[in-house]
Amino acid sequence: MKRVLTYGTFDLLHYGHINLLRRAKALGDYLIVALSTDDFNALKGKKAYHNYETRKKMLEAIRYVDLVIPEESWEQKIDDVKKYQVDIVVMGSDWAGSSKFDYLKDYCEVVYLPRTEGISTTKIKEELKLQEPVNGINQIPNI
Repeated sequence: MKRVLTYGTFDLLHYGHINLLRRAKALGDYLIVALSTDDFNALKGKKAYHNYETRKKMLEAIRYVDLVIPEESWEQKIDDVKKYQVDIVVMGSDWAGSSKFDYLKDYCEVVYLPRTEGISTTKIKEELKLQEPVNGINQIPNI
């Protein structure tokens, strides 16, 4: 069985996330998602809209995902690869060449998949901020 592992916050789940998870799962038989905890996001200076438990439940509902584990630190990756007998770590191409993942090549294959163009959590958050409230209620942009 070929095991694949990816890391992320997966906040405001969108089709770019689904596309990444689908392509990651296609590389193996079993997909593990290491989901950034709220405390780890705070250390990274990130604030997720949904809390860890909600994001975990959303990921567990996706057919491509076999297991969700907590990502609590940058340093846990080697232990994750060993503990879960990971063959491939998959990340978005924006992480290519990063010291955060390249060192894992000593332990498993590392694959960087292209991001889905035109969508990101950051873009969604920015576009929602641009919307004028109608009768005091924020409206979802037409995209």
